[in-house]
Amino acid sequence: MSVNPLHPIFAAELVGADLSVPPSPALIETVNNAMDRYAVVVVRDAGASDDDHIRFSRAFGSLELPPHLGRPVPLRRRMRPELFDASNLDENGEIIPYNSERRRLAKGAERFHTDSSFNSLPTKWSLLLGHLVPPVGGDTHFIDTRAVYDELPQAMKARIDDLVAIHDFWRGRERTGLTGVTEAQRATMPAVAHNLVRTMPYGRKSLYIGGHATGIVGWPEDAALALLDELYAFATRDKFIYIHKWRQGDLVIWDNRCTLHRATPLETDAYKRDVRRTTIMEHGPERSADQAAA
Repeated sequence: MSVNPLHPIFAAELVGADLSVPPSPALIETVNNAMDRYAVVVVRDAGASDDDHIRFSRAFGSLELPPHLGRPVPLRRRMRPELFDASNLDENGEIIPYNSERRRLAKGAERFHTDSSFNSLPTKWSLLLGHLVPPVGGDTHFIDTRAVYDELPQAMKARIDDLVAIHDFWRGRERTGLTGVTEAQRATMPAVAHNLVRTMPYGRKSLYIGGHATGIVGWPEDAALALLDELYAFATRDKFIYIHKWRQGDLVIWDNRCTLHRATPLETDAYKRDVRRTTIMEHGPERSADQAAA
């Protein structure tokens, strides 16, 4: 196995890993070390099945399960129920038009965010596997918020180090243009609070911001949004962004505690895109996303 940098600041590829067999101690150690250093790791030519993907993910933590688990009829039937579907396909494998009502909620992922920050129990990593990758479009952009924090002016660091941000899934979607959110929907994922600055287990600090961060505890909304938007603008400068252009079989792992990411739209309906994600918890047993939100 070899680990090769992909960007001057962060992100690397892992070549030579075989996910078709249970992960060895050497593979687990290699991935853990690479994630601590690079925060985004692309496992090339993973060639993994749903079972392989889930088994590999569980080697690093318990799963956060999609919120439809436990319902009489799952929303998706194309894949294992432990997997989140980030595809443009319906349950029959047919393309869902980009401008359809069904795809409207997913467009919020086109703003930089971190997965599940709107849950009371934040997640550790996400692992997204490309089963079917279109020839053009659908890139994913990543930001290392450790590097962003490092470059903040000292006065800004002193200003934000002890602040607590409010993360609200529905309010974040409203800021990207979603309308008609009901109180019943809000009740499924109520707002939660997390430190605006996190310290990673190995000591580096990171900004915990993104599209779901919509307030600051004890602050008026307008003042909170002004500060969060200022930090967002600082973090999303080109120098901090790694653009991942997908290859067939890529498994991209990112650390939700210290990165932001966004999907770029696949605006044409000419190509199928089948990408499936596991997300692992920072701690605790496996639970569904709606349980984690509560």
